[in-house]
Amino acid sequence: MGISYRLSECLETAFNQWSAVRITDKQLRKLIQLAMVPNKEVLEDLEAGLMDELSTQYNNMCDSVYEYALSSPTQQTETTKGTVFGAYNAVTGYFQNIRSYKDGEAKIKSLLFGGTAQMRTQKAFHICEDFAATGGSILNMN
Repeated sequence: MGISYRLSECLETAFNQWSAVRITDKQLRKLIQLAMVPNKEVLEDLEAGLMDELSTQYNNMCDSVYEYALSSPTQQTETTKGTVFGAYNAVTGYFQNIRSYKDGEAKIKSLLFGGTAQMRTQKAFHICEDFAATGGSILNMN
């Protein structure tokens, strides 16, 4: 119980900090793209600016997360809209509320047991953590 309580405190501190860190729409899109990268080839194309090389499936998924970030009512509060916390919340919200799964068991496996959702949200967490610490330099915005 002590470990869970300590983790909860650490997350609360991080999320409160992130809710005070502003992010532009352009940075938000880039953060989403980086968090949703499925493999190193896509990452290399993204970093090289080869947007035409990115798959339609990848682009559609990123567009869905971005749309969720800009339009979901939960994303319009003071602590989420235009903040790093909102960016993280958009990625997690996509996997919990938008993405389709074969069934409830597949959703649970994806979210909690090392599936795509868990890996992408963990990646988003680390990107947001770096963004908050460095002021966005992690995104290599040109």
